[in-house]
Amino acid sequence: MEMHQVRYFLAVTEAENFTRAAEACNVAQPSLTKAIQKLEEELGGPLFHRERGRTIQTELGRRVHPHIRALAEAGEAVRADARDFHESERATIRLGVMATIAPARMVDFLSRLREEVPSLDLDLHEMPGPDLVTAMQEGTLDVALLAMPGLPENFATLPLYNERYVIAFPVGHAFAAQDNVSIAALAGIDYLKRVHCEFTEHFEALGNSRPLGVNVRYSSEREDWVQAMIAAGLGCSIMPEHLTQSPGVGMRPLSDPAVSRDVSLVTVAGRRHSPALAAMVRLAKRYPWPG
Repeated sequence: MEMHQVRYFLAVTEAENFTRAAEACNVAQPSLTKAIQKLEEELGGPLFHRERGRTIQTELGRRVHPHIRALAEAGEAVRADARDFHESERATIRLGVMATIAPARMVDFLSRLREEVPSLDLDLHEMPGPDLVTAMQEGTLDVALLAMPGLPENFATLPLYNERYVIAFPVGHAFAAQDNVSIAALAGIDYLKRVHCEFTEHFEALGNSRPLGVNVRYSSEREDWVQAMIAAGLGCSIMPEHLTQSPGVGMRPLSDPAVSRDVSLVTVAGRRHSPALAAMVRLAKRYPWPG
């Protein structure tokens, strides 16, 4: 049974006339009649009695009518859902953000994007980098902000800005007297481990394999907790420079070697961009990113 047969059956039922039903369906009457006949063959008997000036349903027609009406309603529901999807797709972006990326770097960009796409609905998901990669591959996100080495080959990356890794420490710490802090100088310090930190991957990507030799005293996946503990004098931590915001926390760039990362806007190559996502990519290319 095809949807046009469903539509023709209901039209004849309502009009009680093949000619008027064909006009209502904007189709030639022979085509409508042929489709009804094919449906009758499929269902094993006539669906309409043709009387003088009137066409009425047979017993079989009355029996199948509720089911055919349900098929028509289901088809309309499918079309309505599809329309809603395409309308919302034009203005919705599912954005994944790596947990270690500071929002301060992105809020002005997102404000400008809202100006260009006034109907934009931004569905933002913050998660660790590896989880973002999986979500992008599975298609549950449209785009992501990532700063990881070794991304999959099918990812299209648009670098936005570069930021250094720094050592964050409590105010009054000896590191405050230095312009930068050598990696070797971290050996033995009390250290706060940031669970989602990807510093090690960037450090090793430079050809380094030696351990930092720090004394890990605490670990947390919450960036705000780590910074609060640093401010309280409980230790130091390596983090991206723009992530450091808490009062009572100082920072110095790392050296020997200096380590940095590129924050990139990432999409999946070959996957169709919605109009809203296309606008986001265009803006990202011309936006005056700091540094």
